Amino acid sequence: MSDTDSSFHGLVHAAADALKSRRDEVNRLNVFPVPDGDTGTNMSLTMDAVLAELDRLPGDSGLSAICHAITHGSLMGARGNSGVILSQMLRGLCEVLGPATTVDAALVRDALERSVTVSFQAVRKPVEGTMLTVLRDAAAAAGPAVQAGQELPAVLQTCIDAAYESVRRTPDLLPVLKEAGVVDAGGYGLAILMEGLSSVLIGTGIRSFDVSVVPSKDTVALGVDPANDWDDDEYLYCTEFLLFGDGIDKDSVEEFVAQQGGSELVVGGDGAYKVHVHTDDPGAVLAYVTALGEVAEVHVNNMRRQTAERADGLRAERATATKPLGFVAVAAGEGLAQILTSLGVDRVVCGGQTMNPSTAELLEAIESVPANEVIVLPNNRNIILAAQQTVGIAGKPVGVVPTTSVPQSFAAMLAIDPSAGLEANVVAMSQAFAAVRTGEITTAIKDSKGKVGAIRAGQVIGIADHEIEAVGTSIPQVAVALLDVIAQDGEMLTVLKGADLSAEALAELVDALAAAHPELEIETHDGGQPLYPVIMAVE
Repeated sequence: MSDTDSSFHGLVHAAADALKSRRDEVNRLNVFPVPDGDTGTNMSLTMDAVLAELDRLPGDSGLSAICHAITHGSLMGARGNSGVILSQMLRGLCEVLGPATTVDAALVRDALERSVTVSFQAVRKPVEGTMLTVLRDAAAAAGPAVQAGQELPAVLQTCIDAAYESVRRTPDLLPVLKEAGVVDAGGYGLAILMEGLSSVLIGTGIRSFDVSVVPSKDTVALGVDPANDWDDDEYLYCTEFLLFGDGIDKDSVEEFVAQQGGSELVVGGDGAYKVHVHTDDPGAVLAYVTALGEVAEVHVNNMRRQTAERADGLRAERATATKPLGFVAVAAGEGLAQILTSLGVDRVVCGGQTMNPSTAELLEAIESVPANEVIVLPNNRNIILAAQQTVGIAGKPVGVVPTTSVPQSFAAMLAIDPSAGLEANVVAMSQAFAAVRTGEITTAIKDSKGKVGAIRAGQVIGIADHEIEAVGTSIPQVAVALLDVIAQDGEMLTVLKGADLSAEALAELVDALAAAHPELEIETHDGGQPLYPVIMAVE
């Protein structure tokens, strides 16, 4: 891309369009850290200001002019905390891209690194698990990609993948996100922007991304519930404005604004600044800055009212939104629940071996799913009967797919036909899971006898089809013996790591399984299940 190549203008348009198309989806996640408007809307309005500035440029404008327009437009049009931070991310990028005559992978790496520096400097108290973290993780992926000799499109794809993975991790860094069952809104919006910009170069669309997270509760409802994130101890008004004037001491403004409230941002330079602060006294802030220069684009929003309106809207939406067919599954382990959610399960009930949910618990889950009909996957032999008891007593039609393990439900969910009804899907899902052979590894809790002979308490045992098929002193030893039983001309082996198995032990196990059965393609997931350090499934 040369300095006179205005195609960069088109890339920015593509990024803005991508975010605008997913704006409402991002807005739904706005439950943290503060309720000052909607994150998707604020980021999108900031990009609208960038586009308006770009559209005023002559058609033959070079990269330097385009970058200047992006920097100025985003500063002048930044809305909300997320929009102001986004403006600084764009400023950092443009500081490196603007002077360039050729844009290649190495320059993009440098621009991302500068973007991280500028945006982190703009925030007095950076918080992990936000859009700042997502940007940093995306930038960190660029260096190794460039060093490996990847060209620009491949480097961009690597960075975008890293951004989405970072978004997926945000609830682990911000507990309030996991509690609400969502990923970070600003981080998700940033990932969409990045993918929108690069989609023109790479020729791919904007990916579908599951924004729901499994909260840390015994029985959880997945999806975005209304969250009242207003705290009466928080400041009441989100106040933002532009400040113009020569000789303004930015540090002094920052210091004063910080004393007036929280979530303060003062960005810009050369006599033009964007100020954002949460405060109980917007008048005091405005009185101070009007003595320094001129103000414009003043916005003062009551965050308590915004929060109440958003919560009411989400509740009303969830009360009326239904779909033809929903799904309830039983699983123990956060990782297993996340996989099931990604496959389309609406509600995961915590349970399994030694902790079988009751019919009442399953009924509650069924009724909570906003669907006309519901299919239940019990995932344990001892839960099938309780699941079947819900048929006929639930307030909606229910079907049971009698899975006896979580891996079987993976296969069942992949067999869903959205255009078919409950009965047809029960048949198709039952046929699909029947081809899955599951093996579970745990520890004997008492002396016993079985098919394999004497079993002593504390030994590692391998179970398939409710029968102990292998006994030994180590997990790899028993896993290999168990796999010999369930492999049976299979092609794919899925290994689910339990809560008590370390990453190192998992790697050792996979090596042993691969050596014993090189014909199998092995895939691993962190299931997080208790009691069973390893669950294996062969298809």
